[in-house]
Amino acid sequence: MPHLRVSISAQRLDIISDDGSVSRSFPISTAKKGTGSEPNSNKTPLGWHRICQKIGDNAESGTHFVGRKPTGRIWKSTDPVEEKNLVLTRILWLDGDEDHNRTSKDRYIYIHGTNREDLIGQPASAGCICLRNTDVIELYDLTPINTRIEIIA
Repeated sequence: MPHLRVSISAQRLDIISDDGSVSRSFPISTAKKGTGSEPNSNKTPLGWHRICQKIGDNAESGTHFVGRKPTGRIWKSTDPVEEKNLVLTRILWLDGDEDHNRTSKDRYIYIHGTNREDLIGQPASAGCICLRNTDVIELYDLTPINTRIEIIA
């Protein structure tokens, strides 16, 4: 089964085929505060995870989620810039597979769309892995629940 690989240093998320080749690659934004698994650290956890839940089937691009529920707001790229990184469009919720990152699910570490598409390609999130909204839809559609994901420095 293919898996995902997130490179913090490259700010890329790759879909890795069974033969080890990269079948698709997306620019991302990971944590502004770096890497770590400590609760309330706002850092991106390293190591092996799996996608434990997918949220947002068929939601309109830009759908704003709070507590994994749609708020009714649809973000548009023409909206005024907000500093806060919103959870938009789709959510792929990560659960850590290793002792040091078992906190990931409880920390609400997601792969999700963002209103800060201008910051994609540089660390800017509060721990999550952010993609452009069109990219997160594509990734969501290509990635089943229980897909493994390796997050490397």
